[in-house]
Amino acid sequence: MAFDGIVIASLTAELKKALTGGRITKIAQTEADKLLLTIKNSYAGEDGKTVRTQERLAVSANPGLPLIYLTKENQPSPPQAPTFCMVLRKHLNNCKIVSIYQIGLERVICMELEHLNEMGDYCKKKLYIELMGKHSNIIFCEENDKIVDSIKHISSLVSSVREVLPGRDYFIPNTQDKLDPLTITEQTFYDVIFHKPMPLDKAIYSSLTGFSPVMANELLFRASLTDTASANELTDSQKRHLYRNFSEMISDIAAGNFYPNIVYRKDAPAEFAGLILTSYQNSPEFTVKPMENTSEMLYEYYNTKETLGRIRQKSADLRRITTTALERSQKKYDLQKKQMKDTEKKEKYRIYGELLTTYGYELNGGEKSLTCENYYSGKEITIPLDETKSAVDNAKRYFEKYAKLKRTAEAMQIQLKETEEETAHLNSISNALDIARDETDLAAIRRELADSGYIKRQSRSQKGGKKPAKSKPLHYLSSDGFHMYVGKNNYQNDELTFKFATGNDWWFHAKENAGSHVIVKAEGKELPDATFEEAARLAAFYSKAREQGKAEIDYIQKKHIKKPNGAKPGFVVYYTNYSMTISTDIAGIQEIKE
Repeated sequence: MAFDGIVIASLTAELKKALTGGRITKIAQTEADKLLLTIKNSYAGEDGKTVRTQERLAVSANPGLPLIYLTKENQPSPPQAPTFCMVLRKHLNNCKIVSIYQIGLERVICMELEHLNEMGDYCKKKLYIELMGKHSNIIFCEENDKIVDSIKHISSLVSSVREVLPGRDYFIPNTQDKLDPLTITEQTFYDVIFHKPMPLDKAIYSSLTGFSPVMANELLFRASLTDTASANELTDSQKRHLYRNFSEMISDIAAGNFYPNIVYRKDAPAEFAGLILTSYQNSPEFTVKPMENTSEMLYEYYNTKETLGRIRQKSADLRRITTTALERSQKKYDLQKKQMKDTEKKEKYRIYGELLTTYGYELNGGEKSLTCENYYSGKEITIPLDETKSAVDNAKRYFEKYAKLKRTAEAMQIQLKETEEETAHLNSISNALDIARDETDLAAIRRELADSGYIKRQSRSQKGGKKPAKSKPLHYLSSDGFHMYVGKNNYQNDELTFKFATGNDWWFHAKENAGSHVIVKAEGKELPDATFEEAARLAAFYSKAREQGKAEIDYIQKKHIKKPNGAKPGFVVYYTNYSMTISTDIAGIQEIKE
């Protein structure tokens, strides 16, 4: 992921604007490696009146998830504050934030702070926030960079490069010999990047601070060099073109022209960056979502990641049950198809019986076969015989085989239909698991699996006697202002289609694919073409066809949709529908959070 120096630069610009001049009024150490600072600030508004603000700054030095961002959420603190928190409270309570800056393009932010000491004199301190993976730390220093304390103490036994202990000098170790992109000259860029016998993207992110593999690939995409094999194989014109794009990127960073954005693959966040990721913009597999600011970007990315991870973990047992049942159903269907194919011989046995009834008088007994004309086809046919039986008994034996296979075929037709419906039902449950967003969605899917006999029903007492919260459909607004609803499971699909929708509302569904029912509330109006297309895109995206990039969508007014008696949840029938082929990309369709 791209929590790199460029994202830090974007975040620093945001923090500088929001916090500079403010005062730290509350310091809490909510976890062993996490701080929550409350900062109050004021500034003159456009009308001349003083505008007062309160911000919360979350700072985490967690080695697996180092973060810094502005948040509206408060977090509980332990009853007894840790030592580092007490040190910060002693020195920084009600201190003023003088400046916030990034050191080069490193993943280090420095906050310069001004406070009154015990004698009432102004003095300055520094708070260094290092966001460097497993080396992340929060280090409190004097103005002369003598370390006062840190959230993590690093002794010489842990690191031979740098000790982080009270009384030691603070410095940033330069162990990777990377260069600062903000100050590098064109000639140095050429000398460092283009002489390395390695992939060009690696040559960039291994030589320059602040560049992650994501941003290195973005730079190559802008320079049309994504297919270049090695850094030392470029032509002079390719080198100049790459440096020109690099200079434009650095100019945006220096000028503060940031563009926080998250790249989504389906509903899951895949990447984020402080500059626009143009390399993903034209890909049908990905959606680039612009964000209001960097803090919001980081919060949404990691919060969504955590939520999806938790949902995947909690849904693992349901996926396993559904997958096992689906595999069993598919095997059963294959076996039934084979049995059905075997019954195709029944007509041959009927013809054998009828021909023996017609020509059997020619037999004298003891023959192993009868050759005669097949009056159905006009061709000669040879019928195998049991030489120990008469013509009448041989005919009777063939009629019995015919009758048995006919009964089997009739039974197989019923069983095949039931198995097809079961497979379609399980595929729809699998799709519901794919698009589940929270635990209420999983509860609805679990109930459907229990109602269908795939798992045991949980008693109310097992859940503490409380009625589970109800899962709600997804809600979107079309560009023309029409409300569109997407069912997230089969029970929701049934409720949307047969209880929520009225006769003239429009219904959309992916053709021959498991997927959500999409309802557009017409409100007695005629839907514009754009709304039809947006609803169809939703039906395509929330179906098993979303991997294909395009899908065929059936759509029809709700009054023409019927549900057969005894049909499985989510199953409907219709006959006079319209169809369109549409993209599975739902970028730009406004979702209404409820």
